[in-house]
Amino acid sequence: MAFRERRESDELKIFRLLNYRSILPSKEKLFYANLEKGFKGEVMFDQLTEGLDPNKFLILNDLLLETNSTTFQIDSFLISQGTHFPCEVKNFEGDFYYKTDQFFAMNDTVIQNPLDQIKKSDTLLLQFLQKKKYSISLKSNVFFVNPSFTLYQAPLDKPIIYPTQLNKYFEKLNKRNSILTDDHYKLAEDLVKEHKTISPYTRLPKYDYYQLKKGPSCLLCHSFVVSFDGTFFNCHSCGCLEYVDDAILRVVGELQLLFPDIKITTNLIFEWLKVIESRKQIRRILKKHYQIMGVRHATYYK
Repeated sequence: MAFRERRESDELKIFRLLNYRSILPSKEKLFYANLEKGFKGEVMFDQLTEGLDPNKFLILNDLLLETNSTTFQIDSFLISQGTHFPCEVKNFEGDFYYKTDQFFAMNDTVIQNPLDQIKKSDTLLLQFLQKKKYSISLKSNVFFVNPSFTLYQAPLDKPIIYPTQLNKYFEKLNKRNSILTDDHYKLAEDLVKEHKTISPYTRLPKYDYYQLKKGPSCLLCHSFVVSFDGTFFNCHSCGCLEYVDDAILRVVGELQLLFPDIKITTNLIFEWLKVIESRKQIRRILKKHYQIMGVRHATYYK
């Protein structure tokens, strides 16, 4: 188990909700697809690091840190004896080529060079750690995890791990001598403590409550072909059943994520879900799980 587990960002979760409750413009649709693809690649990478000996390595995923008013992200950070390993994970798919220190798609489009990314993040990380009085050695790599990725004219002297090298790389890494000490755990705790929960790089499209599609969506497939029998929400697309309490709690979470300042009321949930005929049932569930704020017509739940 990782010392810091990877989590879906709020940005990804909001885009996911907007994707099936509205029609995203083509530019935002592409951006969302890349978010999903990037997260999928990171999960693939996590499956590889899970095989590392927990007595030799501490794994910190998805760190967002700041130094000198500059925010930087580390996809995964492996702490071990002697050397620590920042990891940049890429889920590029298809054919690319390398020329004059640049990555290109086959249509000659320039791709942001991930080697530049790790060079910059290494510099910022070292500055960050020096301020914390840590003196450590780093060995960064870019990991291409998609088996369909090919890089033509690939350089031999760059810190790149290709899809066909992944298993061998981690097998070798797992064999290195490493004994974790209290200092390693202190470093891990300090990094987690300094992790920023809000990214300045978040890019969300404009949206409002009234433009979003209302009605119950399936927990699993997000279909709107969902009926309610008084106890369960039943998806007629994939067959998923969701207990009414769980469905309402999920909806409350989604609304709070989309609209952080919104007040959760019985009428709001009634209007959003549409298929629950009894406001009394909604009120009972909200009272059971949340604190009542306000009185009478001004009542809301927190």
